[in-house]
Amino acid sequence: MGRFRDALSGPGLATIAEVKRRSPSAGDLRPEADPAALAAAFEHAGAAAISLLVDERFAGAVGDLRAARAAASLPLLAKGFFREEEQLDDLRDAGADAALLILRDLDDRAARRLMEHASRLGLDALVEAHDAEELARAVALGADPIGINARDLATFAIDRPAQLRLVASVPRDRVVIAESAIHSRAQGAAAEVAGADAVLVGTALMRAADPPAKLREIASRPLVKVCGLTRTEDVEVAVDAGADLCGFILEPASPRAAREVLPVPETALSVAVFVGDADETDADLVQLYERAGGKVRGRDAVLLREGEQVATVVDLPWDEEDETQFERARAVEGRLVLAGGLGSENVRKAINATRPWAVDASSSLEASPGIKDHERVRAYVAAAR
Repeated sequence: MGRFRDALSGPGLATIAEVKRRSPSAGDLRPEADPAALAAAFEHAGAAAISLLVDERFAGAVGDLRAARAAASLPLLAKGFFREEEQLDDLRDAGADAALLILRDLDDRAARRLMEHASRLGLDALVEAHDAEELARAVALGADPIGINARDLATFAIDRPAQLRLVASVPRDRVVIAESAIHSRAQGAAAEVAGADAVLVGTALMRAADPPAKLREIASRPLVKVCGLTRTEDVEVAVDAGADLCGFILEPASPRAAREVLPVPETALSVAVFVGDADETDADLVQLYERAGGKVRGRDAVLLREGEQVATVVDLPWDEEDETQFERARAVEGRLVLAGGLGSENVRKAINATRPWAVDASSSLEASPGIKDHERVRAYVAAAR
């Protein structure tokens, strides 16, 4: 395997920053985009690789690869509609490390021919699928890495839930990239917990006033969760403040119990919190505590996606302090969600001590049980950033 795949296969979620002047679905995005300047800026901002549209329909050209190659050392992915070996030769000569092969436009014989030629050139082939049939073909062809596109290239429609289902079904020995429709930290995290090794971000960066800053925002951790939400106006304030996860406690015995999981914007994720057993829910994630005797819940929890654990929640004992909490948190393998007594005055210290994947606050942000103090919410989110 080549260095493009290797750059995406490490721990955590990698980001591929895309240079795209225009899109057939959205029109002009950043007509004046300078591939050299952006490549250098994205490398400095922490991208794992850079994608460049080299097709004239996107106002791109193979020369953009040469410009980016001269300015940055990151692996370069060439995106276009490639059907001939000679096109791959040109991409390699211009400095590409990988090339996109779109199964919608290629039968298995053509895809295999191009994959084999790419291998001879030292290029990784990113084989792209957008439905279950194409994904099955990619797996059978031995594709690695595999890209899952949320956008139907015929209709330009976005189906993010379908994309996440496909991401989750890719064999774990393949590197998988979630492509298209990533505009927020939470959307990237949704792909991450579904099993994506990397996300490819283009339109969101090209539309941003400061593309490298937008890249850092999408890739940054920890995620910030505001829990114990019961009112639509509190959800709106939390999301507007920059919260990524909105938590709804569906345990009737809780003083901040919600009647239901309220709608959240597509840029955030909803979390249904249960004690004992989890009921059916439309929430993006489930946070499940054990029931502990006469108390409402036990101390720690698991975060689940489609019934599969994706993170461990380390919380405080019920209404007690715990001087060992940070030590317990640091011992967690995999993604850590730190909860219990967090607020604007201490969340930064907690983040520095434990390096969590997410932080979670509830009662410390309230004016009364189930009613958020909006200034406290804003201050907590700002401090966590």
